[in-house]
Amino acid sequence: QSKGKKPLFVQLVLDNIWSLYESVMKRDKEKIEKIVTSLGLKIGARESRHADPKVHLNAICSQWLPISEAVLSMVCNKLPSPLDITAERVEKLMCVGARTFDSLPPETQELKSAFLKCSSEGTAPVIVFVSKMFPVDAKALPHNKPR
Repeated sequence: QSKGKKPLFVQLVLDNIWSLYESVMKRDKEKIEKIVTSLGLKIGARESRHADPKVHLNAICSQWLPISEAVLSMVCNKLPSPLDITAERVEKLMCVGARTFDSLPPETQELKSAFLKCSSEGTAPVIVFVSKMFPVDAKALPHNKPR
């Protein structure tokens, strides 16, 4: 990129979001109305007249850039299909710590085939995977430790 030119992402995305944010915070009614009509949004009078400009901004952004639809479409497009999981991966998910798959009760081992089928039939067992996520400092990760 040449001096003075902005990256394409900044020009097409970030500048528009920043312009909307500044217009709402400064309460520039003409510019806000121009943005809302050009995007084809319908903002209620209640949100428009609210004393807190963040309510108005939230109303516009939730229609213009709905986060729920974006996250769902990203998950559908990027996450692999559950039908593509390998048997070894299923065994790893079903075993905790030092336990091996063979040490699990026979009833639990039978769930492996149901896990691989991913069936939605009424007779198929319901399998729930509970995971707890917690933040870890990047320095504590194995690939960041000095050798």
